[in-house]
Amino acid sequence: MSRLSIPTVEQSLPASQPLLAAVEKQLGVVPNLMKLVGHSPAGLEGYLSLNGALNKGKLSHALRERIALTVAEFNGCDYCLSVHSYLSANVAKLSPAEIDAARDGRSDDPRTAAALHFARRVAESRGRVSDADLATLRAADFDEAAVLEIVLNVALNVLTNYVNNVAQTDIDFPVVTARQAA
Repeated sequence: MSRLSIPTVEQSLPASQPLLAAVEKQLGVVPNLMKLVGHSPAGLEGYLSLNGALNKGKLSHALRERIALTVAEFNGCDYCLSVHSYLSANVAKLSPAEIDAARDGRSDDPRTAAALHFARRVAESRGRVSDADLATLRAADFDEAAVLEIVLNVALNVLTNYVNNVAQTDIDFPVVTARQAA
């Protein structure tokens, strides 16, 4: 059971209700994470704004889902692993093997593998990556905008991982659990 309350959309603060309605219009549902973050309309608006902006960025949806899986596994966030496993399979159309590999920061595609390795290094080092880490990513043909978007996607996922780990958010997707302790 969640350690922080998860209101219904109707019970949410008035300032959060239009944001949650927009989420429902886009996804067809309002995930528990969004309702939880809706306790802070400013927090919800900030999360949705950054997520929306990154959706328009250089990185493909499939790569963004893979990064989310890599970071969620690293941080031991079962809620995010559940959400992003579902989205990876049903929206990004990744195979079970690709989803499993992404959780470990791996891919058979060398360019994707470089991005996931870098994302994992960003999370592990709290952004203090080495020159070699950055050089490896650049050698895989990621320009500076893509490098920054990988870092921003890691940060966005760390945000949701931490919120869910603190709240122990009730999982409203098919449950996937972390293989390692965070």
